[in-house]
Amino acid sequence: MSDSKPPGGDHPVLLFDGVCNLCNGVVQFIIPRDPEGRIRFAPLQSSAGKALLSGQGLPTGNLDSVVLVEGDVVYRKSEAVLRVAELLGWPYRAAAVGRVVPLSIRDALYDIVAANRYDVFGRKDQCMRPDEDVSDRFLG
Repeated sequence: MSDSKPPGGDHPVLLFDGVCNLCNGVVQFIIPRDPEGRIRFAPLQSSAGKALLSGQGLPTGNLDSVVLVEGDVVYRKSEAVLRVAELLGWPYRAAAVGRVVPLSIRDALYDIVAANRYDVFGRKDQCMRPDEDVSDRFLG
């Protein structure tokens, strides 16, 4: 066993559906709002994404949930969305007020969007390719 750092190193890693237009749009929204490049990205379908999921004991075949891996802490669905907003700072961190809504309700709303994302926003034939100027923020 090696002592190498996990994918993403000390950075939180956002795992997203790489063929989902909504998910790709969210990633494109985050990038300019995180100018320090703290958040890293990996498609759930990628080997890096699968390795992170597997390393956290999560199934590698579920593409219906965004996942944020921050050290040993894993955020899924609405919790991942709210944590990313917190990481982006003001004014996005104000979204954390959404935690007053019970998790079961937030995740039920998340599940509705996730179940309909391809119908509403469409999908790509293959995972997105990041622009060269931000490619270092994408794993694998």
